[in-house]
Amino acid sequence: MASYFEEHNCEPLAPGEQPDHLLHLARLLIDGGFGASFDMEYHRIFPDQPHKPPASKQAVQSLKRAPLDETGKKCPICLKEFGHEEFVTELPCCHFFHDDCIIPWLKLVNTCPVCRHELPTDDPSYEELKAQKGEPKPEPSKP
Repeated sequence: MASYFEEHNCEPLAPGEQPDHLLHLARLLIDGGFGASFDMEYHRIFPDQPHKPPASKQAVQSLKRAPLDETGKKCPICLKEFGHEEFVTELPCCHFFHDDCIIPWLKLVNTCPVCRHELPTDDPSYEELKAQKGEPKPEPSKP
C-alpha cells in the first residue's frame, strides 16, 4: 500500500519547516484547470502582448545539467532545498532548477521563471516579431 506522500506526490515537511499555503492554493487552482482561465483573462486585458511560445526542443535538450555543490539553495519553482550533489538544470541566466520543475515550465513558455531571460523558440513568427522590436535574439544553446 502506498504512503500518503507517495499517493499525493509530495514529501513531508522537514522539522521546523512551515507549509506554504499560498503556493498550495496556487497549485490547487492550476490543477483544477484555472490556469488556462487566468491566461485567457490576461490576454483579454492585454491584447497587444504576444503569448510567449515554448522553448525550442534543442534549447531544452542542451541545457546544462550538473550536480550542485552549494548547500542551502532552493528550487525557485517548488521551493524545496536542493540535495547535496543533486543534479540540477542550469539556465543560461545561471538560475538552477529541478528537472521535474523547469522542463514542464519550458514546454509552456521560453522564459526563466525568475528573471524572464528568453531561450530560443521553434516559432519563426515570434522570433521575427522580436527581431522587428529590436530585441536581442537569444543565443542558441550549444549541443
